[in-house]
Amino acid sequence: MSSGPDRPDGTTGRGPLAGILVADFSRILAGPYSTMLLADLGAEVVKVEGPGGDDTRTWQPPVREGVSTYYLGVNRNKRSVALDLKDPADADLARELARRADVFVENFKPGGLGRFGLDYDSVAAINPGVVYASISGFGSGPGGAALPGYDLIVQAISGFMSLTGDTDGEPYRAGVALFDVMAGLHATIGVLAALNHRHETGLGQHVEVNLLSSALSGLVNQTSAYVAGGVVPFRMGNSHPSLFPYEPLPCADGELIITAGNDGQFRRLCEVLGVPELAVDARFLRNEDRTANREELRPLLVERLRTRSKMDWFRDIIGAGVPCGPINTIDQGVAFAEEIGLDPVVSVGQGAAAVPSVRNPITFSATEAEYRLPPPTLDEHGAEIRRWLAEPVGRREEHSA
Repeated sequence: MSSGPDRPDGTTGRGPLAGILVADFSRILAGPYSTMLLADLGAEVVKVEGPGGDDTRTWQPPVREGVSTYYLGVNRNKRSVALDLKDPADADLARELARRADVFVENFKPGGLGRFGLDYDSVAAINPGVVYASISGFGSGPGGAALPGYDLIVQAISGFMSLTGDTDGEPYRAGVALFDVMAGLHATIGVLAALNHRHETGLGQHVEVNLLSSALSGLVNQTSAYVAGGVVPFRMGNSHPSLFPYEPLPCADGELIITAGNDGQFRRLCEVLGVPELAVDARFLRNEDRTANREELRPLLVERLRTRSKMDWFRDIIGAGVPCGPINTIDQGVAFAEEIGLDPVVSVGQGAAAVPSVRNPITFSATEAEYRLPPPTLDEHGAEIRRWLAEPVGRREEHSA
């Protein structure tokens, strides 16, 4: 690591990525989600924002004390500095941060940071060990670099929306920016793999992730149906193309998701429902039989399910070892996680400044995730970081992850 002060506050985290400095030049969702995960695991993240701040600061409602909850959701454990890259002095500070960083994350339009000397080649020239992660909508090649990279556009172009919605209805988007989140996860995996490579070789590299590739990978069995089987999937509402039952089924007071993923689970489901004869019916004996004959099987299951409430069935069906669950609202989902001991909400910060936040989903036996800092206000740590970047520090000659 470099000599002299290599952290804005002179401290390091305690998690598995303690000692890693991340220069975060990303905004909106995919990049900030990735850097928040790295920060949760102990990395020191400096969030570089333009004078107007991250776009999601203005994406409201909803808000908490006037601050966008969208922004709050992906920016904890970071320090914010506002730098105008068009200002030569601020651009110098940005390049100094890049020189000191272990990891550099950006989601500018491909090539957009080149005019500031912050593209991969320029940063690697002054920091050969840097792991430089670029997130784009459609890649940096000539065909995709100029295309705008918003999640909803990728949901449409990837084919995802053609799979979502009622069979005879219109295509629908997901209720969350699914591929932004997925690209953020892929970027995090790429960064960690590149850090391990650097640990072995001392050399960094350029990690590139794009939303469309993340989408096509994340569509798993649906894209495989086409590329491996020549089958173009289509909308099936809440039904599954390869399994039944694997969908919501109506009970006396609402619907219950039931997912009998194998023949043994289906037999147990039939026993709980009081129709064991269905499990030995030749029409429903194997999964492929049930899938082919779902229109005959569904009303037979629904006839039994409608005799009791969804929560009564939930308790009995789960008790028999068959996966199922009620369709909850978000508040009910959080409450359920609390009920089963997952502690999904953490408080980040102290006293009145503390912000409720969703817990990092990863647990470790030795190095837990940390919640050190609430999401920063714009340029909250600007003076501190500017002073730090002005202090002399030796060039990195050795890198360790």
